[in-house]
Formats: sequence, C-alpha cells, structure tokens
Amino acid sequence: MEHQHDKRVPDHIRGITCSVRNCVYNDGECYCTAERISVGPCTACSCGDTVCATFENKHEEK
Repeated sequence: MEHQHDKRVPDHIRGITCSVRNCVYNDGECYCTAERISVGPCTACSCGDTVCATFENKHEEK
C-alpha cells in the first residue's frame, strides 16, 4: 500500500489573524501559518508603532 505525503496547508496560529495578503504566512483566509511570530519593536508606544518582524513578502525574489 502506497503512502501519500501530507500536503495539507499548515494550521494557523490560534487567535492570530493577519490581513497582510502578500505575506508568505497568510493562508488567504486572514490567518497566520508561521510556526511563531515576532512583533516589535520594544520601544512601541501604540498599536501603530508595532510591526510583525516575521513578515516575508511572497512576491519578493530571493
């Protein structure tokens, strides 16, 4: 019997939503599929001062 490789989309991080559609970790349903996220900087004083350091542009050439 042949075993098929699991090709499911990774589960999203529970409780984390993301509207950044051009991030490689956005599943297209506004959920983050990264294993973990990093948000900063530590000097932020408001929501507008924060940034997701895990962001990777899915259209950027490497």
